[in-house]
Amino acid sequence: MSFTFKQFHIDDKQCGMSVSTDGVLLGAWAELSQSSNILDIGAGSGLLSLMAAQRSPHNASITAVELDGAAANACQYNIQQSPWPEKIQLFQGAIQHFQQQHNQISAPLFDHIICNPPYFEQGLQAKNSARADARHTNTLSFAELQYVIGQLLAPQGTASIILPQQSLARFRQQLNAHGLFVIKHLDVISVEGKPPNRALLAIQYDPMRVNPRQTNNKVTIETQCLQLVIRDKHGQYSQAMADLCCEFYLKL
Repeated sequence: MSFTFKQFHIDDKQCGMSVSTDGVLLGAWAELSQSSNILDIGAGSGLLSLMAAQRSPHNASITAVELDGAAANACQYNIQQSPWPEKIQLFQGAIQHFQQQHNQISAPLFDHIICNPPYFEQGLQAKNSARADARHTNTLSFAELQYVIGQLLAPQGTASIILPQQSLARFRQQLNAHGLFVIKHLDVISVEGKPPNRALLAIQYDPMRVNPRQTNNKVTIETQCLQLVIRDKHGQYSQAMADLCCEFYLKL
């Protein structure tokens, strides 16, 4: 199917995962307005890359990495039809291969990494292999994703991701092994009165890894924790949701 936003259009019929509220939330929430070198891991239809292109400075560079060939074709088409084809470059292949090549040539690190990752480690998988790989950690485990982020993120950079609540604890437990920590945590509630079902995370390096001289000093890492309600009890978008996504959704 296709989806039209205020400044661009997405055709996602070849993609394992279609345009979702998860992706829109992440692309609108991530702090991209000052980012000049952005990486989109698992670009799919190109939604996050295009949202980044809309929100980032005019001279920003965005690299979209997508494993699946059909999704990569759709991504390239959507990029070319957008107002920002010159800002986005597509790499088709595994992010693990991209990371190896990127580091081998000592290319500049990324000041922002965005990713709506495959995040179900267990459970029934879709019969469509592309959809299964997009939803489950078949081709990109949490440990692999965190390693790649650790290898590609600039020292003062930020990585923004979205996860379901059931995967959150396991993902956060593994961050320390890669020298990363959560600086912002936004719990997402689909309907007022229900428990959170998603979480948006902003991740940075541990300050002691960035500046080893701080190891002799006491460093306190504080995580900002907030909540976002998408719809009220009557099914209408909350004011917070409208404010967050008003640059993208046509009816806001």
